[in-house]
Amino acid sequence: QVQLVESGGGLVQAGGSLRLSCAASGGTSSRVPMAWFRRAPGKERDFLAAITWSNGDTRYADPVKGRFTISRDNVRNTVYLQMNSLKPEGTAVYYCAAQNLGMIATPPSVYKYWGQGTQVTVSS
Repeated sequence: QVQLVESGGGLVQAGGSLRLSCAASGGTSSRVPMAWFRRAPGKERDFLAAITWSNGDTRYADPVKGRFTISRDNVRNTVYLQMNSLKPEGTAVYYCAAQNLGMIATPPSVYKYWGQGTQVTVSS
C-alpha cells in the first residue's frame, strides 16, 4: 500500500509560480511511475505530467508544456511539480498519483494510489 501526501498549494497571482510536493511512503513507493493531475470545479480530472522511476522519463499534457516541470527525488521518495506562468484557469485541486504498470501512463483510471489533493488558486 502506497500513501501519498501533497503539499505546496496556495493562492498565487496569474503569472506567478508554485512548487508542489508529493511525499510517498509504503510499499515500493520509490520505484513506481508517478504523475500529477488536477480537477477544476465542475470538470474532469486532467492529466498534467508523469515521470518514471527508472530513468526519469517524463511526459506532459500540451496545456502545461514549457511551464510545468515534474521531477523526483528517489532518496526522499518525493515528487515535485514546479509550476510557472500560472493562469487563472489553473485554479483546481492538484493530486499526485502512483501506479504499478512500470511505464508512463496518462489516464487517471490507470493510477491505483492517490493523495488527498492540494488546492491551487490563481487570481487574475
